[in-house]
Amino acid sequence: MPVPLYQAKAEFFRMLGHPVRIRVLELLQDGPKPVRDLLTAIEIEPAALSQQLAVLRRSGIVTSTRTGSTVVYELAGGDVAELMRAARRILTEMLAGQNELLEELRDAEGGSR
Repeated sequence: MPVPLYQAKAEFFRMLGHPVRIRVLELLQDGPKPVRDLLTAIEIEPAALSQQLAVLRRSGIVTSTRTGSTVVYELAGGDVAELMRAARRILTEMLAGQNELLEELRDAEGGSR
């Protein structure tokens, strides 16, 4: 029995639901990066990063290549970078709306004194 599309989408977003995975995807938007650069930028234990990279690799969102002892990761396609940009736009709009609400609340509080 095939998985409904909405369920597949939920699994996809659940897979993205880890801060380290999101940070890796953000860093890879600028191009391929060796693991040592990811470790420097994220500042976590190598084993923890390796675990999160494995999740992203198994899902097909990133690919890796090895040259000697250096492993380099990159996004598997441009759609992931676009998804990250869309998430940034959505969050920016949400936070802007919250700031407007906060200002309204502050103005209302000032007027009630």
